[in-house]
Amino acid sequence: MKAFVVLSTWLVLFSCNAFLSNSLDTIATNQSIRDGENLLSAGGTFELGFFSAGDPPKRYLGIWYKKIPTMTIVWVANRVAPLADASGTLRVTTRGSLVLLDGNGSDIWWLNLPIPARSPVAQLLDSGNLVVRDAEGSDPNNFLWQSFDYPTDTFLAGMKIGWNRTSGFNRYITSWKSIDDPSPGNFTFQLDPNGYPQLLLKQGSDIKFRTGSWNGLRWSGTPNLKPNPYYRYEFVLNEEEMYYHYELLNSSVISRMVMTTNGIVQRFTWIDRTQGWMLYLTGPIDQCDNYAICGAYGSCRVDNSPVCRCLKGFVPRFSQEWDILNWSNGCVRRNPLDCEKDKFVKYSGLKLPDTRSSWFNKSMNLQECEVVCMKNCSCMAYSNLDIRDGGSGCLLWFGELIDIRDYSNYGEDLYIRMAASESALLPSHQKKHKLVMGLAVPFGSVFLILVFTICVLQCKKKKMKLPEAKRDSFESGDNCENHKEDLELPLFGLSTVAIATNYFSTDNKIGEGGFGPVYRGVLRGGQEIAVKMLSRNSSQGLHEFKNEVLYVSKLQHRNLVKLLGCCIEEENLLIYEFMPNGSLDLFLFDPTQRKRLDWSTRFNIINGIARGLLYLHQDSRLRIIHRDVKASNVLLDNEMNPKISDFGLAKSFTGNETRANTNRVVGTYGYMSPEYALDGVFSTKSDVFSYGVLVLEIISGKRNRGFRHPDHDHNLLGHAWRLFTEGRSPQLLDKLVENSCSTSDALRSIHIGLLCVQRCPDDRPSMSTVVMMLGSDIELPLPKEPGFFNESNLLQENTSQSQPNEMTMTVLSAR
Repeated sequence: MKAFVVLSTWLVLFSCNAFLSNSLDTIATNQSIRDGENLLSAGGTFELGFFSAGDPPKRYLGIWYKKIPTMTIVWVANRVAPLADASGTLRVTTRGSLVLLDGNGSDIWWLNLPIPARSPVAQLLDSGNLVVRDAEGSDPNNFLWQSFDYPTDTFLAGMKIGWNRTSGFNRYITSWKSIDDPSPGNFTFQLDPNGYPQLLLKQGSDIKFRTGSWNGLRWSGTPNLKPNPYYRYEFVLNEEEMYYHYELLNSSVISRMVMTTNGIVQRFTWIDRTQGWMLYLTGPIDQCDNYAICGAYGSCRVDNSPVCRCLKGFVPRFSQEWDILNWSNGCVRRNPLDCEKDKFVKYSGLKLPDTRSSWFNKSMNLQECEVVCMKNCSCMAYSNLDIRDGGSGCLLWFGELIDIRDYSNYGEDLYIRMAASESALLPSHQKKHKLVMGLAVPFGSVFLILVFTICVLQCKKKKMKLPEAKRDSFESGDNCENHKEDLELPLFGLSTVAIATNYFSTDNKIGEGGFGPVYRGVLRGGQEIAVKMLSRNSSQGLHEFKNEVLYVSKLQHRNLVKLLGCCIEEENLLIYEFMPNGSLDLFLFDPTQRKRLDWSTRFNIINGIARGLLYLHQDSRLRIIHRDVKASNVLLDNEMNPKISDFGLAKSFTGNETRANTNRVVGTYGYMSPEYALDGVFSTKSDVFSYGVLVLEIISGKRNRGFRHPDHDHNLLGHAWRLFTEGRSPQLLDKLVENSCSTSDALRSIHIGLLCVQRCPDDRPSMSTVVMMLGSDIELPLPKEPGFFNESNLLQENTSQSQPNEMTMTVLSAR
């Protein structure tokens, strides 16, 4: 009987312990969490337990979202000491220490509290914070330890990034080593305490991106970080602490910020409707976010070409380096300083320079700031510390001014020390401004007239010393006057391009498209180029030429082809970086060359095109719709990385525009979306449709148009849809990649491709969602019927004479 009572008591205690471990949010010293058991926060938002990662798999103790179907890890305890098997146990010691033990009882991970607690408990809060506190303490928020002080790669609401100035304790996030290895990677995102604090993204000890200083509303280099009804951002700087944090103002919003394994800071928001994470913000965004890209006193503007220019009053330190787009050595003053005679010139619309060598005062005004800076000959610039309510505080810079960029909106004012002879460039006082403007207008008018006259004379007089067969092609038009407008990138002389291409020799011709012939060339410095010449018989004309110049010159992304410059001397030429592997269609639809496209290469191309389109649709300043996404407009570099090209048909949106109509439908049948081909309505979802077609072509190695199957009359879209609905999607795979492909990745890519080509634009995912779906294992919705899945659907009356890849234009009646 006694034994029965003892056994019953033991079972009750065991059951109680198991119940607490699996169902509640707290464990005490007489409880533990074993592998397979979990803690669940009170509101059910977060869960703590063990998970597997790596190959071979290892076990880690971590925290993840409970209500989200895709496991999303936000914190890892033993990221540098994984368990080899599922024998781990988490316990709270009587001194209040957390200890993770392996199957042999050895400590794998632990924390020691400086002050022992009477009744220590570990609790998982609904914020995702794992805390150790004294259960008998009067203040439930007086934590003895918290995981929020030791973040891994994820920054959650309520966390702090920054320093305790008393103890020197630093909180920062660190990337995973790889997507399946939680150990610390090489990238960190942390608050730099030197000078006026700012957030730095670093790779090892090298700075890759800088947010800029806090201006009271946001970091000066993150104009997209705007106040909104969902988040509240705050930077705290006092005698005890300096840190940045954010709060969620809407409890229904689920959001996190992550440092990726490749050094990108991204903010995601969970969308219930799509059951996926939506990319909300990212940094760095573009080329100008690369730290110190333009060197000292250089300013970067992403819609300029080249992107770097010296501030007014400064010139390149080494002009020859700037000629070859090497800006790292920056700029120097045109005239030297003379401390007692110097003036301060106002520069507006800037991301303020690196503040690691700065000094600040919160109580001074701007006039006092100028006085202090003027008295110190080492002080190079000043500005307001806080831009709210007209500005307040003082921020001074000492030494060279580095990492400046120019913004169209939301930039700030910076007053730079200049020689007295330079102060008239951008004067600070109204009287000087009027005087300068009064002199500038007449002299400027005369100067412009002279420049215009010289340009006209040169265009009429200049003749190329080419072979007679070539000379005729350069003897028409007065393009200098017509095209100088709007061109913001380097202009190449016709002789330079002609010499580089061996006078446009047929041996140098590498292709021809709707624009005209394309030639390969080598500049005098050894750089390889590709030159597109606008043909007089081209279906595209001056509008498309200028369109490509205007858009491509303002875009900078690793998956977009780089436009180096243009030539408008009697011929319209576009000069691009040379892509040694040509266009994707030359590989994809050639039986021999297609063998070089194994599955990993194809999947990389699919991902790269998606990232390029995401940049165009969301991250670029212009918000561009390409309107002609197809295999021949995707170029491959020497490592087979894709770059989107040919922006002659592109359109940009401004403000809140999301769609537009046109009575001139241009593009390529087989890739055009139904709403665009039939009604002239285009939007970002038009590009999504084209992308979906391209994904299915890459997977199958078959063209959409011209596709034939003995069992039906569907095109490639219809064939893929039919296989999907019958559960036979693997049959779509190109036979050449069956042995090299990851079946799950291939089937997932087919599924995503079908989601992109759905008939209704609203059903198609955005490119941000596509990128997220390609890079995660979230559950995908079922696709609906694609548009144009029968060849007979495809505007047969307009395309009966068209070849599979030709560019077509259709004029629609006005709507």
